[in-house]
Amino acid sequence: MSQRVLITAGASGIGRVMAETFARDGASVWVVDNNAETLSACPETWRKTCLDVTDEQGVAALFEELKSSWGSLDTLCSNAGVAGPGAPVEEVSLANWRACVSVSLEGAFLFAKHAAPLMKTQRSGAVIITSSTAGIFGFANRSPYVSAKWAVIGLMKTLAIELGPFNVRANALCPGPVEGERMNYVADREAQQKGRTREDVLAEYASGSSMLKLVRPEDSRLATSAGF
Repeated sequence: MSQRVLITAGASGIGRVMAETFARDGASVWVVDNNAETLSACPETWRKTCLDVTDEQGVAALFEELKSSWGSLDTLCSNAGVAGPGAPVEEVSLANWRACVSVSLEGAFLFAKHAAPLMKTQRSGAVIITSSTAGIFGFANRSPYVSAKWAVIGLMKTLAIELGPFNVRANALCPGPVEGERMNYVADREAQQKGRTREDVLAEYASGSSMLKLVRPEDSRLATSAGF
């Protein structure tokens, strides 16, 4: 049987490239996304579910469908996340804090919660959580996003300890700023706050990378191809 891979936020960006890479290597791919339009543009050979990753009942129903269709799961890529507000901590509302943390952290928790029993039973599997360099170094004016991305690293390490005895691996990807619509949105917001241009802000982000450039979604192929 081909490898069975479930990817959240799999219809665009890094998630889409992950799905394409796994599919190219012969895996059966199931993508979850909350954007029905981008989801519908994914290949017909992929299984697709439109779902908010913070919807606990929806996640439980998805896994029941997955068990019925696939029997089990080999790889979970918890990739869903949102940029959150860009403001000093004193200006961040609790509602905006919760909205950001809920998707990145609680979404990863819910999918790990339901994937773990399947992988423990078969005594094999891999869990990949998309964090960020912001979850390692911190980032000014992005307290909800940074906190969520920092927390998923703790979740990943805990999963590695719990699932390791069952031959299940857990890893986190920590990309820097990634090219795309979300990064442009963040840069536009920061540019407006600072009276600068998007290009200036993106150049500053790139200067903080050892390779002096933004991460491309396609770069995630290196991680997925490595067999995490």
